[in-house]
Parts: sequence; structure tokens; C-alpha cells
Amino acid sequence: AHDVVFQEGLNEDLAATAVWGSQQANLFPGALYDGVFGMWYGKAPGVDRTGDVFKHANFAGTFPTGGVLAVAGDDHGCKSSTLPSQSEFAFQDFEMPVLSPADVQEVLDYGILGISLSRFSGLWTGMIALADTMDSGVTIDVSLDRHKLIIPDFPFPPGGLGIRLKDQPMEKERRMRLHKLPAALAFARANGIDRVVLGASHVRVGKARLGIVCQGQAYKDVLEAFTAMGMTLQEAADLGVSIYKVGMPWPLEPVGLRAFAAGLETLMVIEHKRALIEPQARAALYDLPAQARPRIIGKTDEKGGPLLSELGALSVAEIALAIYDRLPDGPHMERAQAYLNRVS
Repeated sequence: AHDVVFQEGLNEDLAATAVWGSQQANLFPGALYDGVFGMWYGKAPGVDRTGDVFKHANFAGTFPTGGVLAVAGDDHGCKSSTLPSQSEFAFQDFEMPVLSPADVQEVLDYGILGISLSRFSGLWTGMIALADTMDSGVTIDVSLDRHKLIIPDFPFPPGGLGIRLKDQPMEKERRMRLHKLPAALAFARANGIDRVVLGASHVRVGKARLGIVCQGQAYKDVLEAFTAMGMTLQEAADLGVSIYKVGMPWPLEPVGLRAFAAGLETLMVIEHKRALIEPQARAALYDLPAQARPRIIGKTDEKGGPLLSELGALSVAEIALAIYDRLPDGPHMERAQAYLNRVS
């Protein structure tokens, strides 16, 4: 229906190669449609073995009315895999922007954003799928007017950013670094893929002191941590907490992050597995004046000691303890302490 074809790939590599071919259909006479969008899915080992195709296809580009979304099935806790997995770093190495949905609604929303991002930037877009999300059953909004995509004003080079015939390797690299990745950042910024969930406007007394930056599953876990500690988000805001939800963890859009971090004392990056957002946040904020630059913690604490583990999957209790230790005394802290006493 609707001219959507589901085609099994003999293996992940050939499946990705077929999707790559879909972006070339309109380069030749006889195309039946204005463009073809493609979607690839594989678990993390499939992402690893398909790297050669991903990298070459991504540098080649997508068709402006096509686009590609590559979905990686990750398993942080190694519940049904041969190794614990985290595909964001593979996508980063292939120079593919990666989206990280936090729930089933965002799987749909980010899927649409991902295809649009791919068309705009000429890049393949990666998206992370976790079992905690994909095994869920919920009611979602599928209305056609839900998405108000914004096409940013961006200076395209001659010939645009899409796939082309007789392209040269060094020209591909030039477009990648100087135009395509900046275009992805411009698209993310214009469409609010990263957003402030709890900000300075929610703080009724004083100012935000602790800023929490998180993505995907970690965002849900942060919300659950506050609930477990007996705090509403407004009560957290009254203790000086703000929250920044990252939807595109790589490349990290720096303008929104800098605006969020302004005036904070501490920026805590909470992410599962290896640190991806944290080093990018450090780079984005490094050149700020000392008085405007918050202390950044995450995998390590204020003194350089271990804080949030990169092994397995972080538990809600681990996240709650890391947050609790950095909150000022207040009327809600007794409930939080009672929860931590129960789970410690």
C-alpha cells in the first residue's frame, strides 16, 4: 500500500547496498517516482559489519526527495545479544547524524524528522532503537498535522548536497565537513530536536544551579528517578534543577546547549554506556568566559572520580543517587532519602 515495499536483505550489507541504490533511481532516465526514501534495520552487530556500505553511501549522499533512515537495535544490558552494544559511536565514525528517541511516540516523530533531515542535509540518518522502547505497547498520535517541519535558511553550495553522478572522493569529503554536517546542525536547531524540558522559567525561587543533560532511555530514567524520590518536576525546579533533552546526540547542536548552560553552576550529563554527549558538551562550552562556564560532570565527578558507570545499563537508583547528592536541602529531600535508603 502507498507504494511502500518491504524487502528482506540477504544480509545487512546487501540490504544497505539496496537502500543506497534507491537514492540513485532518479539520477537516470525512466524513474517512476519523484524520489524513494529508504529505511534499513539491523541489530548492533549488523551496524558494525555494514560500516563499509554506510560510510560510502553516506559520503555519496541521498536524493533531495528521497532520504535514508538507518535504525540500529541496541542492547545496553546484553539481555539478548552476544555483547553489550552502543551504536552511536559507529554512526559517528560513519559521519551519520544519529537520533535517540525516548519512547514509542518519538520513534514515529524522529523517524519523520530523520527522513527530512536526510533529505535536507544529503546524509544518511541513524536512529537508535532499544528493547525497552520497541517492546512497549502504547497509544500514540499519528495525525498528519502533528509535524510542522521547518526548513532552515542555509547556504547550499553549487549543485546542492544530494547524491550526484561522477562525484570525486575529495569533493565528497569537502561537502561532508563544510556543508552536510553543518546543514544537519542547522536542521536540528530549526526544528528543536534538542529542547529544554525544565528551564529557568520554571524556577520560582532563586535560579537554576544544576542542569541535567540526557537523551533517549536516560531521559526516561531521569524522570523516573525524580518520581522515585517523591519529587514532581516543579519541586525539582524549585531546588534549582533544569533538564535539557537531547534528541540528536551526534553531532551535538552547540547553540541550544550554550543557551541552556548559561548561569548554571554544574552541568551533569547522564547517558548510558560510554560518554558521547559529555565530551561534545565540554568542547561546546570550553571557550565560554570562566564565570559563565559550568562545571561538567557525568562519567566522572567534581574531583575526577568515577560517578556514572559506562558498564551495562544505569539503574534508576544510580541516577537518583547522583542527582540527590547535588541537591540543596529542601522540604522534599526526606522523601528522596527514604527512597535511597530502601534501594541502597
